[in-house]
Amino acid sequence: MARTPATSRRALLFGTAAVSAGALLTACTSNEPKNQEPAADSAPVADDKPGKAVTIGFAGPQADHGWLNAINDNAKSRAKKYSDVTLEITEGSNDTAQQIGQIQTLINKKVDVLVILPADGKALTQVGLQAMRAGIPVVNLDRVFASPQAYRCWIGGDNYGMGLNAGHYIGEQLKGKKNAKVVELAGLDNLELTQQRTKGFDDALKNYPNIRKVARQAADFTVESGQAKMAQLLQAQSSFDALWNHDDDQGVGALRAIDQAGRDDFLMVGGAGAKSAMDAIKAGDSVLKATVLYPPTMAASAIDLARALGQGKGVGGLAEFEIPSSLTLYSAVVTKDNVDQYLPTGFI
Repeated sequence: MARTPATSRRALLFGTAAVSAGALLTACTSNEPKNQEPAADSAPVADDKPGKAVTIGFAGPQADHGWLNAINDNAKSRAKKYSDVTLEITEGSNDTAQQIGQIQTLINKKVDVLVILPADGKALTQVGLQAMRAGIPVVNLDRVFASPQAYRCWIGGDNYGMGLNAGHYIGEQLKGKKNAKVVELAGLDNLELTQQRTKGFDDALKNYPNIRKVARQAADFTVESGQAKMAQLLQAQSSFDALWNHDDDQGVGALRAIDQAGRDDFLMVGGAGAKSAMDAIKAGDSVLKATVLYPPTMAASAIDLARALGQGKGVGGLAEFEIPSSLTLYSAVVTKDNVDQYLPTGFI
């Protein structure tokens, strides 16, 4: 039975639909031929046309990194696109208690939808639950809460996929070379995202028996740490064929160390998609040949999803009435061949 466009607030939050056990049993066991109705083409879907006014609360961590600053910029610019969206954005904080307080202020303001990029997903799970129980749908951006009950929809990047695609790119570049050696400049080792990026990379390299990872250093996602740790790698490894660097911000420092050492005997693959990395790839005058995206455009998509939730609409191009419960973005590899396509998404 088709549902009406007027979906209940509870259904929007939890994506539930009441179907009797008898109806399910009949649908699963009956051998009688049925005339299957095609998927409804009249489901209400979000588009650019002005609709119901929606106030979206946005809370993220402090923008102390190029990628996080791009997250805020993407959210703000996307909200401005819609005349029916009002964006209530917090200052942003890496202090858990302060961010919880900021989100509770948005809950008390009775915003229609919340978009939350938690500084610490586990620590902010309870405030996500608080919002959901108050009838405010939560779009959990990137760093996931500890419970799926704390959000209506999660959207974020693919850390494992970053490492996997970096490994496959390097593998294809070196597949004709015997006894090839690669090194890895990782991020903060105590972060799960760093561990996932390393695992994806290692899993990809298993497809290339001619390649061996000979060294790994963990940096801190900063220019300074990238330069210091890369200098150590270069000193310890007199020769290697490829470098996988997890983060383009620390990659700025890594490139400085490489230039200072006068090394150009390997190729480098970065991560995240900074504009500086894309500019270097396009220029073709350094060891940096590719970067694997972790797109900050996810914040713009989170605004789109929040608006659709607030208006009780689904996603265009899908048959379902509801938006999905999770969306994992693809980690595309940007090279000189396609860099012009991705340059507009590069963050500073």
